[in-house]
Amino acid sequence: MEEKPLRHGYTTGATATAATRAALVGLIEGKIPHEVTIQIPTGDLVRFEVVDGSVEPHSASAVCIKDGGDDPDATHGARIVSTVSFQREGITLDGGIGVGRVTKPGLPVPIGEAAINPVPRKMIREVAQETLQEYGVSRGVHIIISVPDGEEIAKKTLNPRLGIIGGISILGTRGIVVPFSTAAYKASIVQAMNVARLAGHKQIVLTTGGRSEKYAMRMFPEFAEEVFVEMGDFVGFSLKEAKRQQFEKVFLVGMMGKFSKVAQGVMMVHAKSAPVDFHFLAEVAREAGADERLLEEIRGANTASQVGDMMREQGLMGFFDRLAYYCCKKGLEHVNGGLAIETRLTTLQGEFLGMATIERGSL
Repeated sequence: MEEKPLRHGYTTGATATAATRAALVGLIEGKIPHEVTIQIPTGDLVRFEVVDGSVEPHSASAVCIKDGGDDPDATHGARIVSTVSFQREGITLDGGIGVGRVTKPGLPVPIGEAAINPVPRKMIREVAQETLQEYGVSRGVHIIISVPDGEEIAKKTLNPRLGIIGGISILGTRGIVVPFSTAAYKASIVQAMNVARLAGHKQIVLTTGGRSEKYAMRMFPEFAEEVFVEMGDFVGFSLKEAKRQQFEKVFLVGMMGKFSKVAQGVMMVHAKSAPVDFHFLAEVAREAGADERLLEEIRGANTASQVGDMMREQGLMGFFDRLAYYCCKKGLEHVNGGLAIETRLTTLQGEFLGMATIERGSL
């Protein structure tokens, strides 16, 4: 059966821009439109449904729903509200209920301001200016973007760790959400590291997901929350970014499946990126003292976890230290040195298996 193409969605920034257009039209005409069309940064014209709104004597509000397409995130389905009111001159913008405030350096918005990123700010201001010109209105306008459930939604995001308090961020650079966007994920890694660096941290803890991050936090209770960064499958990219941002040491914490690939030198560890090399694992097992019968079993294994179970049953725990060592070695080769790497391996349940460290300059 042919796979259906994934449907893209629209960013919170594009949704807030559409709500602003609708609210301003409502303020000028006295009635909120049922739909509006805006141009997003890609150049496309996009129509948004306006699901609610009201016009008061001195202000108007409109609501559009964030649609994440086939890559729904925590903000999918959120009600994005824009409330506008006239002022003497200029276009001013702020965040209301459910839009976070920036409290740490390292983000593209100054401390103290609403977490509305630069591209959405520009989009919202431009649509307001265009609407005023379209209707021949020579007045200024004050815009407040709010998200009624934003504070609750933000608990499912990295915002609190990044120092965005009280709600979600209004984001987007292109206006559309591309399903499983690698660019967006990489941007979030860069931003998270930036926050950690500007907070004065010299080391970073990289994990492949939420579960491994929880285990890492248990391992390093003394580390500040912003030190922990979910790199997902982007091991090579994250190591290079850590070096670029001049972190002195990187801790890699994760489970055996994906880290078996890192030990092989595979720096993009998505399930489809490369298979686990069981002949490689057998060689690591040989170094840890496995006999020929066990090596043959390893070569015929189905998963890396299965290999791990075999080694534990035989009491050959040195296997995990060796595997961790190869993760460090291949990571350092990938970035051409310049930092220290420590790798810690766990089971799916968070049980510690083994570790290795290669200090800076010792490769």
